[in-house]
Amino acid sequence: MMNLVFADRQGNVFDHPDFIGLGRHGDQVTEILEDELIPLPEGATLVSLPDTRPIGIDVESGEMKIVPGDVCAVGALLPQGFTRLLLPGYVKTDKTKRLPLFGYTAVVWKDDGFYVAAQQSDDPHRWNPLNCDRNELEIQVRHLLAQYPDNRLYRHLSNCALGYECLTASNTFLNRWEGAVPVSFSCNAGCYGCISEQPEDSGFPAPQTRMNFKPTVKEIVEVMLQHLQTPESIISFGQGCEGEPSTQAPLIIEAIRTVRKQTSNGFININTNAGLTDHIRGIVDAGLDLMRVSTISALDDHYNAYYKPRGYTLKNVEKSLRYAADQGVYTSINYLIFPGVTDREEEVEAMIEFVRRTGLKLIQLRNLNIDPESYLSLIPKARGEILGMKQMIDIFREELPEVVLGSYTHVPKPEERRKKLQPDLFT
Repeated sequence: MMNLVFADRQGNVFDHPDFIGLGRHGDQVTEILEDELIPLPEGATLVSLPDTRPIGIDVESGEMKIVPGDVCAVGALLPQGFTRLLLPGYVKTDKTKRLPLFGYTAVVWKDDGFYVAAQQSDDPHRWNPLNCDRNELEIQVRHLLAQYPDNRLYRHLSNCALGYECLTASNTFLNRWEGAVPVSFSCNAGCYGCISEQPEDSGFPAPQTRMNFKPTVKEIVEVMLQHLQTPESIISFGQGCEGEPSTQAPLIIEAIRTVRKQTSNGFININTNAGLTDHIRGIVDAGLDLMRVSTISALDDHYNAYYKPRGYTLKNVEKSLRYAADQGVYTSINYLIFPGVTDREEEVEAMIEFVRRTGLKLIQLRNLNIDPESYLSLIPKARGEILGMKQMIDIFREELPEVVLGSYTHVPKPEERRKKLQPDLFT
């Protein structure tokens, strides 16, 4: 049996043998199917949901009930590489209170262990926090700060790595995999769930502090060259601690050109909303290798409600992706997904057509970190049948066989790689 999991007010977690655990598609409470469950992954975290009460099926009566007592619901926070299929089953006791910006997943107790409503969508090894050695990281932070004492980017990233435990920032100091090079303190969107800047009346405390300076080309180039030391290295503009990187297109363009005069190693990536099409074209033409575009929907009204774009539309995003793909850039979307919304029939159909029109190579399935009730009240009410996240993923695989489904940035196969721009083009 799938026992309901709950927490007391001290945060102690228990299973309830008298109740079967339930999940949610958006605001609809639903049963959890056996094939939707996997054991709690390594690196996952259980959290109590304050100001909530869990909902389960009373084993004796077979009825759906709110669990009695002074208890609250529990959810799981999944590590990278795992896709949430259901929200936890709960109701709020105080609808004015908002949950912190996390991606809550349904969890139950089964076969003497915790299980979550999720599936593995990528190899989690590189993004497992347990694979980041804190002692080694501190040593490398001190080393690079000493090597580049005047570089403000390294000072900024040291707080991201050690304070916020950002794995991309940590990679920058550990000189491995995908590293970070933030450049922008401004943004052309007002994302409802922005993790680095929130209006005072949002009710969401921003979990990170946005950078507050404009780096020089020299500072950017130093970080890029330090990281791009192997053929598989990735250095990425566009981090959680900054705004929209393409607002600093002149800096990025000059930095890419300078770096590519000195090395053809690795991949230069940008994580962007891609709304500034002319800026994106300039960055692509400078020698960009990879581009990941953040989106939550291929429907204009849903997209606009969440991103609140300033001076651009979803059509601009599509033009940017199409241009980059036509120039040989390996393009992907950072697809913010939410059970009960993303898996509605109209959303699925619209996204399939969007992917086909833009020539995308990769869909990165990313669990949307947000208070569920706030999100559901923000977006237009979706129409059409809820297919379920599992079926949605199966449909993507069937309808888009050439598109990779994953959870984070991949490097293209050798035959898919953009031909490197030759240094003499810029001399």
